[in-house]
Amino acid sequence: MKLNRITTSLGLGMSLLTASSAWAVQVTDPNFGLDVKITLQSEDDRDLGTAKGGDVEGMGIDVRPWLYGQRGNWSAFAMGQAVAASDIIETDTIQSSDLDAQENAGNDGRQPDKSYLAMREFWVDYAGLTPYPGEHLRLGRQRVRSDEGTWWDNNIEALRWSFDTSLVEAHAGIAERFSDYRTDLDELAPEDEDRQHLFGDLSYQWTPGHRVGVKAHHSHDSGDLRKPGETVDELDKRYTGDLTWLGLNADGDFFNPNSKNPLNYWAQATWLTGDTEQLQQQVVGDERIATGKRDQDVDAWAVDLGLRYSLDEQWKVGGAYARGSGGGDDDKSEQFMQTGLESNRSAFTGVDSRVHRFGEAFRGELSNLQVATAFASWKLQEDYDASLVYHRFWRVDDNQDIGQSGIIAPLQDGEKDVGQELDLVVTKYFKQGLLPAGMSEHLDDRSALVRLRGGVFKPGNAYASDTDSLMHRAFVDFIWRF
Repeated sequence: MKLNRITTSLGLGMSLLTASSAWAVQVTDPNFGLDVKITLQSEDDRDLGTAKGGDVEGMGIDVRPWLYGQRGNWSAFAMGQAVAASDIIETDTIQSSDLDAQENAGNDGRQPDKSYLAMREFWVDYAGLTPYPGEHLRLGRQRVRSDEGTWWDNNIEALRWSFDTSLVEAHAGIAERFSDYRTDLDELAPEDEDRQHLFGDLSYQWTPGHRVGVKAHHSHDSGDLRKPGETVDELDKRYTGDLTWLGLNADGDFFNPNSKNPLNYWAQATWLTGDTEQLQQQVVGDERIATGKRDQDVDAWAVDLGLRYSLDEQWKVGGAYARGSGGGDDDKSEQFMQTGLESNRSAFTGVDSRVHRFGEAFRGELSNLQVATAFASWKLQEDYDASLVYHRFWRVDDNQDIGQSGIIAPLQDGEKDVGQELDLVVTKYFKQGLLPAGMSEHLDDRSALVRLRGGVFKPGNAYASDTDSLMHRAFVDFIWRF
């Protein structure tokens, strides 16, 4: 706990020192600004009535000052964050999903506060390794993102190389999370503690608007599990080991809102392999006690498919399907899991607003889960866009749990129907082009806006019959930039 506070303080201090040093010299084309976001949230309720709490009604303000400078081939960037709210409001769309479950947990090391300070990004960048204008090497806490959001979309301490030409795009990096750099969080999530990531991707545009690519990710978790007889709490690791993901994809501008192709598509197949050491535990009274550990091989897979058709310049319709495998036994797991750096948010509906791929309310992880999706979207010039999305969820193995989600109620064995959901996201944009062009990768939206985003989830038979019949999660975001 103390170490994490020290790490956070050092990160904040070093960022300010770096920024001060960088601007002590003359820089070309300096940029600085302030991103102000006001969020109203209504949620009822994530535990489906099975426990106390789970409801959210409140308003929060999220202020993000940022500073960017460039001199020659060198550049530097820092973005801070200050949040104040009437309840524990989600103002950050890439916030770790485990924070929802921690609000009522017994260990307060990851209990979020209504107000906090944070550092989102701080890095230095060098673009002089090759003569290509789209090549650069970046070191520091940075946004690591893939277009589809199911592999990577997170802020993490990394060394990442990027190469981007008209035909070839490639990235390679190594990353490890040392802190969340938030004043209210003293501990890392157990899946982030002592976990290193090695990742990369390569894509080739074989004809305009059509790409084929490959992604790879390896994680090494060197943490320790509880010894037999020790008490296990929410922040203790459940497994350690090595996992490797390999994915192949074909992309027909599916995540490009400005695509001129009338038909857009996405197809991805991913294989997961590795070996883990699983913690074994049992409940004694009100506590979980470690009883030992066992080795388990992992052999799993996932597919993600999407198709979208433009009816005219304003209207688009489409569908998608995703499946993450499940099953296995004590010696071998066939349950797919994602890399841990994903947000599952993307522009798959064909407009600028990024929507959660597995439901704004349910927010599932592609683990022992299959999802069928249908959607329609509308865009009026550069001023408005809207998406209406329907999801249907099933378990692959009806005797196994699914991954993390926005619902924390338990599932019943023998039932596959997880539920269904209807989402609506509507946005009005202001001051088109206000941001410098180079800032688009650091801020989620291209301009100031007002946005309604929400979903209504109806539980299926996999949840107990006495749970709530509906759950909703809705937000109104107002973003202005100075």
